[in-house]
Amino acid sequence: MTKLSFLLFLCLLCFRNLSAQTDSTTPRSPIPAERIKDTTIPTPKPHTGLHRDSTFRRDSAARHNSMPRHDSAFRHRDSIRRDSVRRDEVRRDSAVRHDSMTLAATIPPPNKKEGPPALTFWKAVLSANPSFNFTGKPVQQPFEVHRSNSKDSLFYLILGILFYFALIRIFFEKYFGNLMTLFFRVSLRQQQIREQVLQTPLPSLLLNLLFIITGGLYACFLLHYSRFGPAINFWLLYADCMAGLALIYLVKFLTLKFSGWVFNISRAADIYIFVVFLVNKMLGIFLLPFLILITFSGPDARDIFITISLVMVLVLLAYRVLAAYRPVRNEIKLTPFHFFLYLCAFEIAPLLLIYKVLLTYLEKVY
Repeated sequence: MTKLSFLLFLCLLCFRNLSAQTDSTTPRSPIPAERIKDTTIPTPKPHTGLHRDSTFRRDSAARHNSMPRHDSAFRHRDSIRRDSVRRDEVRRDSAVRHDSMTLAATIPPPNKKEGPPALTFWKAVLSANPSFNFTGKPVQQPFEVHRSNSKDSLFYLILGILFYFALIRIFFEKYFGNLMTLFFRVSLRQQQIREQVLQTPLPSLLLNLLFIITGGLYACFLLHYSRFGPAINFWLLYADCMAGLALIYLVKFLTLKFSGWVFNISRAADIYIFVVFLVNKMLGIFLLPFLILITFSGPDARDIFITISLVMVLVLLAYRVLAAYRPVRNEIKLTPFHFFLYLCAFEIAPLLLIYKVLLTYLEKVY
């Protein structure tokens, strides 16, 4: 009995192994539709671009890993869905490229000659400006070098001359009164007054210095307002005029003194020297108002004042000749002809010679 049971157990075991082998060789039946329907995972919403593709791939990979590997129908359906999504993406990308190419074809190419719109606009505005020639050809504008025409230094110079004259007038009032009396011949005591004037050499020297200052400034104005004067430095010309005037009268004084000593007519020479320097002192005083007018007047008025002053200078020179002739004739026997020869040789000829030399020098230099 025991052996029979053992044989039955072996037979059942062999039969079971045989049935298992037949089941593994026979194909499985397809999965029912209800089961597939129940196990279907909801399809995610379609995305655009790279993010959508990566999301879809990640979801499909997750579903593929979660599903059983023996489910071939599900894998087939998943591959079909991926292919359809890829075809939709390719179709959409091609449509976008086509639209962008169409839009680029409709835009006209930029005009390189006109430049940017803002630059073209400002160029048109500048060219339409009626007051300035912004876009036209440059025009060369002539200009002159600025030269200052300030007269402050002359103002202070004339103010200093007036102050100098005022000091002489205040401190040597008696000498100044006697000088005016001799010049205008208002008294018959001329010999006595002349002796008093000769005894005060200091105010005489100061007034002679005033004549050098005012006479040099007047001669400087005459040269400065001529055709050669503007090219010369004013202050250098003024210094030259004062030095020339002082040199002329110094030479004249020494010549007259030497002539009086040689010809034994020292008294007549002293009288003539006194008359000459008396007129020079008064000329230095009379030139002061003309210097002020010439300095601060316009061109037309300046010419008028220069003409009037020249007439006054000529009148004073003629007065000097007439005033010196009578006392000199009383001292020595002198005819009018000899006196005229003296004037031509020692008064007129030196002035003409100086004028000619100065004019020739200025023409060569300037």
